[in-house]
Amino acid sequence: MTHGERRVPLDDGAQTTLEYWGDGDTVMLGVHGMTSSRKSWERLARHYDGRARIYAYDQRGHGDSANVAGPMTLHRALLDLYNVLDAIPQKVDVLVGHSWGGAVVLLGGRRFDVNQVVAIDPMIRQADNGWYEEFIAELKPLFAKKGEARDAQVRQDYAEWSEIDRESKVHAVHSMTTAPIERLRDENPPSTWDLRGDLDAYPKPVLLAIADAPQSVLVIEELKSLREQGGPNLAIRVFEGHGHNLHRTDFDRLTQEMDAFLDRTVSAS
Repeated sequence: MTHGERRVPLDDGAQTTLEYWGDGDTVMLGVHGMTSSRKSWERLARHYDGRARIYAYDQRGHGDSANVAGPMTLHRALLDLYNVLDAIPQKVDVLVGHSWGGAVVLLGGRRFDVNQVVAIDPMIRQADNGWYEEFIAELKPLFAKKGEARDAQVRQDYAEWSEIDRESKVHAVHSMTTAPIERLRDENPPSTWDLRGDLDAYPKPVLLAIADAPQSVLVIEELKSLREQGGPNLAIRVFEGHGHNLHRTDFDRLTQEMDAFLDRTVSAS
């Protein structure tokens, strides 16, 4: 499989690492979520090799950008997406994002020249402080470990994941702190992170792959609203019995849904 990576400057002086895998007529760009990294899209790239080239980059505070402290606003993440799109030599056809990254690609899909958007359990609205407090409390014992000890703990904690996904998690959090998560909470008031209006009558085909209700970052009321107001371009698929990391825990069904969505929307365009 074709593979490469390079450093990409961002407009505020920071940098990220842009990686790509595979070849094909379609070009996709993956945007990861909290405590993930660009490596989280390698499994998807293997699935699409021969049909698509997949690019991905590290968001601030994660992976090889762990030392990029911020800003961590959703607007800054959208600017980073724009910088990365500008650095890719081909036109990007499809944006794919998970969680926080799902919010970024939904905003980017409305604003930038792409054809389709796939958002995996996207954070449509800012989570409340209780959600962040619980998440940060779960991270602290792991982040108290350093180097190989932390890597070993990640491999143990995610033993049920595929090896490629497990190693991507090792890469994502190897040098992380809780600071970027805290800044995502503190620098994004609820009034600035509410994408329900952005999803009304969405202007291009978008697939929302949603985790089962108890484990999704969306609440039932939001899902009902999206079904009613999303318009004809919005496709919603709920993955019963599966949690937030659908691209890791229900990979086969996710890729089946993506294949069907992309085939249908490309044919219709």
